[in-house]
Amino acid sequence: MTTTTRPATLAELRASGWTSKSVKQEIYDNFIAQLSGGEELFPGIVGYDDTVIPEINLAIIAQHDMLFLGEKGQGKSRLMRALVRFLDDEIPYIDIPEAPLHDDPYNPITRVCKDLVASVSEEDVPIAWWPRKARYAERLAPGTKFADIIGEIDPAKLAGGTSMSAEEALHFGLIPRMHRGIFAINELPELDELVQVGLFNILEERDVQIRGYPVNFDIDVLILFSANPATYNRSGKVIPQLKDRIGSIIHTHYPRERELGIQIMEQEAEIDLSGDFPVAVPYFMREIIEQMSIAARKSKYIDQQSGVSARFSIANYRTMVASARQRAAVLGEKPAVPRISDLGHLYSSALGKLELDLMGSHQMNERQVLDAILAEAIRTVFEEYVDRHGMEEISEIFSQGVKIEVGDMLPSSQYADRLARVPPAWEKAFEVNASSDPAMRASCVEFVLAGLYASDRISRAQQRGRIVYEIK
Repeated sequence: MTTTTRPATLAELRASGWTSKSVKQEIYDNFIAQLSGGEELFPGIVGYDDTVIPEINLAIIAQHDMLFLGEKGQGKSRLMRALVRFLDDEIPYIDIPEAPLHDDPYNPITRVCKDLVASVSEEDVPIAWWPRKARYAERLAPGTKFADIIGEIDPAKLAGGTSMSAEEALHFGLIPRMHRGIFAINELPELDELVQVGLFNILEERDVQIRGYPVNFDIDVLILFSANPATYNRSGKVIPQLKDRIGSIIHTHYPRERELGIQIMEQEAEIDLSGDFPVAVPYFMREIIEQMSIAARKSKYIDQQSGVSARFSIANYRTMVASARQRAAVLGEKPAVPRISDLGHLYSSALGKLELDLMGSHQMNERQVLDAILAEAIRTVFEEYVDRHGMEEISEIFSQGVKIEVGDMLPSSQYADRLARVPPAWEKAFEVNASSDPAMRASCVEFVLAGLYASDRISRAQQRGRIVYEIK
C-alpha cells in the first residue's frame, strides 16, 4: 500500500481501510493480480518458462514454503529473491524502540506491542512503514548457528534483572525478525542438525522455542530453501521431519538449448560492448564459450554431482572480451573482435570453477581438462558450420606446405596479407561471418584453423602466444 500521506497512527491506519494479511496471502493476492493481468512474472529469468516457473506458480497459489533443488549456477538464489516482487510496496508496523519485530498493528505478537495497544488509545500508537526490499533476508547454511536464525537468551538482559523465562530476555534470530517477510536459507543440507530441529515448529506450528522456553506467538514468514540434489538426497544430510514440512520442491536445471545459455551468459555478464574501444563478438565465438559449459557438463573428467555453473560461461565470456579489447587498445583496432587465440587466456577465469572427477580424470590436471573441453567445444561448433559452408578446400591447401601463423596480439591486417596466396579457398571461411572488416575476417580465419585442428585435419605448434598451423 502506498498513499500520498501515509497513516502515522493506528487510528489513521484503521480509518484508511488498510487490511491485514498473512505474508503468503499477500504474495498470493499480488501474484494472482499480475498473473490475471498478463504481466511478466519473473523478468530476467531465461529458459524456465515451461519447466520451473509453472512449479513456482503452483507453489505460490498453494501458499507453500519452497525448496529450490538444483546444481550450482542454475539461478536458485535469483529465483528466491524474485519472489520479493510479489510483496506489497510497503506495510505498516508498530513503531516503538522497544519492539523487537515489525508487529502487525492489528495483530501484534510481542508482549511490548500488545501492552502498548491495550494501554493507550489508537491515536497514540505510532505507525511506520516497512518497504518491500527490507522484508527479505538470506543466509548461507554453513556455519549458521541456532542463535543466528532462531535466537538466544540475552545475557545482558539477564544481568539487568529480566527473568530468564520472560520474552524480554530473548534475543531473536533472523527468522523471528523477518516476521511478515521472506527468509531464505542457501545450501540447506549444510545446516547444523540442531538448527534443522529448531525449524520444525517454525515450519509447522509457526512458534519459537529458545533454550526450552516457548515463545507462544504466531511467526508469519515464508521460508525458502536451496540445495544441491547430491547432498539433499544423501542419507542423514537433511532430517526427514524437516523434508516432510517443506510444501513444494522446485527442480531447476541448466539451459536446455545453447541459444538460451548464450542469452543468459550475455545478460548476466553485463558488458558494455561500446565505448572508446567497441567490441563486436562473432556469434560463433559466443557459441564456443557456451558450448564449453555444455561439454563440461557431459565430461567424464568433471564431477557431475557438483555441476558446472553458468558462472563458468559468464566469466569466460568476460575474459574473452577483455583480451580482444586489450588488443584493440594496443594496436588501435576498432572494433575489437574476439578470436580463438583470445581463448588461450581462459585459464584465469575457468580454473577453480571445475571440480575434477578423481576417478575419471586419470591424473589429468585442471589445465589439461580445460584444454580438452575447449577443443571439444570448437570441434562441435565448427562441424555445424562445416555442414553449412564446407571447408574441405581450405584443409587441402595445407597439403601444399602452407603454414599460417596467428596470435592474440597479431594485427588483423597481417591475416589478410598471409592469406593473399590462396584467396579463393579462404572466401569459404568468410561465409561464416559475412564481413569485409579485417578484424572480423581475422576471427573467422582463426575459427576455421582451430576447427580444422580440433577435427584432426591439420597440426598446430604453439609458442609464446603465437600459433602455427600446418599439414600433419
